Amino acid sequence: MTYDTEFVLHGRASRGCFDPTVVRRELAIIRDDLHCNAVQIIGGDPERLELAATAAAELGLEIWFSPYPLELDSQQILTLFRDCAERAERLRRRGATVVFVAGVELSVMNRGFLPGENPEERVGYLMRHPERRAEAIRVLGERVNAFLADAVATVRERFRGRLTYAAIQFEQVDWAPFDIVTYELIRSAEVADRFRDAVRTLAQGPKPLAVTGFGTAAYRGAGDRGGRVLEVVEHDPETKAPLRLNGVYERDEAGQAAYLSELLEIFQSEGVDAAFVYLFALSGYPHRPNGDPRDDLDRASLGIVKHLEGHRGRTYPDMDWEPKAAFTAVAQQYRG
Repeated sequence: MTYDTEFVLHGRASRGCFDPTVVRRELAIIRDDLHCNAVQIIGGDPERLELAATAAAELGLEIWFSPYPLELDSQQILTLFRDCAERAERLRRRGATVVFVAGVELSVMNRGFLPGENPEERVGYLMRHPERRAEAIRVLGERVNAFLADAVATVRERFRGRLTYAAIQFEQVDWAPFDIVTYELIRSAEVADRFRDAVRTLAQGPKPLAVTGFGTAAYRGAGDRGGRVLEVVEHDPETKAPLRLNGVYERDEAGQAAYLSELLEIFQSEGVDAAFVYLFALSGYPHRPNGDPRDDLDRASLGIVKHLEGHRGRTYPDMDWEPKAAFTAVAQQYRG
């Protein structure tokens, strides 16, 4: 399971309150009720990452310590990795099982790898001119691997555990310096007919294969959109905070649950070594069942729990969220 501590974009944090008691309780639920034995802890604040990772270690969970840089340049990313690697090593030396994830989709989520001011512009640069795509991807691969060589050296100076990177396939990562091959694999309607075969091929490689980043939202048709699932959300132009949906989308928790069940079955049957659902909860996307359906941001949330406003849940009366159908589906798959 993937657990968000907070995303940091242009100095702004995505998650307000970060109560250590709540963090530990949620991680215990991930272990006990979702039957997970590992958790990928993501975020941009090293202190919060370490706090959550420490709680996970105390619960006996394997930790994938995953700093998630957003809109940083190469030197800023290396500074973040340096700090986080030291924290991850402290945990490992105390007996925790720790994998360090040296970034996620760096070329799209950060500056300096592709032209563009945001992820949409960067992906658009690659997709816009099919006749130049092969050359653009080749150049991108060179840039990514040159940076990752520096990142690996930086992390390995401070961290002695296993190391990976959460890649997009077009980044053309050289996996030689890494212990685990990790891909962000998201099924969309365009690739659904060949998705299983692609997973099988990746799993036949010489190194363990992990899959991260897969998930979808709770509105009808979300699973067909793949990585474009959040395009239905309108954001504040300044803060980038989600405001409302750009139309009326039918709530479909069963569809989100089925999508995750199908992908987890594929990963298990095709030999994937580790799979981390994205994600447990997504801050800033509250469930608003009454009123304008465009204000029900949870419909677009990839979280398997829905945040409540002003009251506690029924299933877990001490938490301000309620499980979605996807929560039960994931628990059944991980138990199996």
